[in-house]
Amino acid sequence: MAMNSVNTNVGALVALQNLNATNSELSKTQSRINTGKKVASAKDDGATWAIAQSQRANSQSLNAVQDSLNRGRSVIDVAVAAGESVSDLLLSMKEKALAASDASLDSTSRAALNEDFKALRDQIGKAVSNADFNGTNLIKTGATSIQALANADGSSKLTVGAEVLALGGSIVTVAAAGTIGTVTTATAMITTVGTSITNVGASLARLGTKAKAFDLHSAFVTKLQDALDAGVGNLVDADLAKESAKLQALQTKQQLGVQALSIANQSSQSLLSLFRG
Repeated sequence: MAMNSVNTNVGALVALQNLNATNSELSKTQSRINTGKKVASAKDDGATWAIAQSQRANSQSLNAVQDSLNRGRSVIDVAVAAGESVSDLLLSMKEKALAASDASLDSTSRAALNEDFKALRDQIGKAVSNADFNGTNLIKTGATSIQALANADGSSKLTVGAEVLALGGSIVTVAAAGTIGTVTTATAMITTVGTSITNVGASLARLGTKAKAFDLHSAFVTKLQDALDAGVGNLVDADLAKESAKLQALQTKQQLGVQALSIANQSSQSLLSLFRG
């Protein structure tokens, strides 16, 4: 049997507990709406928050990977541009050498062709020496391979080998002092330049393949970042449509709780009627 007491209002206590619980839920829902997240801090859900932080770290680390890939790709692009210029110069040099191999040329014409040839030859050196990006040159004498980051922990890398296109090397076999001043040297130079053209074409093909690999991997990293960010969103983002509906329900429940507490608090007043004559 329920006891009527002025010291302990059981109904008010129950109503207050329910109202406090409703207020707590309402506060959580409002926080989710304000932040857009159902897990905004470790105290909301420690395990989920820790997983989300780990994936955020991976996603942010991929920004460094993208930067590294972009730098590597730029180095390759500069090398390819210079290599294509070298190839074009070699084509012109072969034309000059072929013209100079004509024994019927007079000395004036031969000298003019030789000067043109030497100017083209020297331009190869300029193109090679100026093919720098951020202090890196893949085609100059002494060039070494470069590496770019390929994953978030740095354990995997993309490597691009050097393709030395300097004069007198294994690819451009035209000597730094090569000329076509005589029929004999011009005839020999035709073969030398032809070999160089073939070698440079192979070098550019290798660089082009690496450039494409960088492009493909950069596209993959972008997709991977998007997938990681979406995964983190699935873990921590709030369903705002659901939270909006819940907010309205809790606000109504809160109003009813306040009324219930008010009614419970009035019960002690009814005890006074028992003492009225």
